[in-house]
Amino acid sequence: MDTSLWFIIAAAMLTAVMTGVGALPFLFVKSLGARTMGWSNAAAAGLMLAASHSLIAEGVALDITLTFAGVLLGLGAIVVSDKLLSNKGEVEIAELSGANATKALMILGIMTAHSFAEGVGVGVSFAGSDGLGAFITTAIAFHNVPEGLAIALIMVPRGTPAWKAGLWAIFTSLPQPLMAPPAFLFVETFRPLLPVGLGVAAGAMVWMVFSELFPEALKRVSHSSAATVATLGFAAMMAFQMLVLA
Repeated sequence: MDTSLWFIIAAAMLTAVMTGVGALPFLFVKSLGARTMGWSNAAAAGLMLAASHSLIAEGVALDITLTFAGVLLGLGAIVVSDKLLSNKGEVEIAELSGANATKALMILGIMTAHSFAEGVGVGVSFAGSDGLGAFITTAIAFHNVPEGLAIALIMVPRGTPAWKAGLWAIFTSLPQPLMAPPAFLFVETFRPLLPVGLGVAAGAMVWMVFSELFPEALKRVSHSSAATVATLGFAAMMAFQMLVLA
């Protein structure tokens, strides 16, 4: 393994660590009321919807057919996973149990699947033109911050300590340093898989938004309030992406 490959692993590991930064605001928030929990779910919905839009746009730029197939595959995978978890009964994870644990497990699974595609993207980009790898890695690293926030918005209000939510957020991005090296070494093999992976993550995210996050927000706040916060979350994520990619 030469120095350049070690550099790629280190760069991809940095993108993973940046996901944990999204949980930092919750280190200063000790308790959340019902209304704040509703807004948190709405904000997470908006953030994930914007992330889904970005993933689909990236996939379509590579191959629209494979991206579409990935979206359908992601939808099918999340529906099957939901049924399996429903039949499993009581689930526990990160101080959470029951329905809260199921929601946390779903979003952790979706974000982890998403990270496989991002890891491939890092590796493929370093095999491209000069400077492309550094640009893509930087973009993904900053893009991971609001994704970590979305994870924390789901876990912390339901009882998970902020530091532990941050570690779980980093865990979901560990596929990035795992997938970047083989994608770099075998770029022609992995390149066609990238739009499929982006579509899979987007399809699962969209399902999560409308099946779990937004309905949960509507239980605690008004339709208008939830829609406003979700839209602001979407706009904030889009503005963040434009700032990173500018």
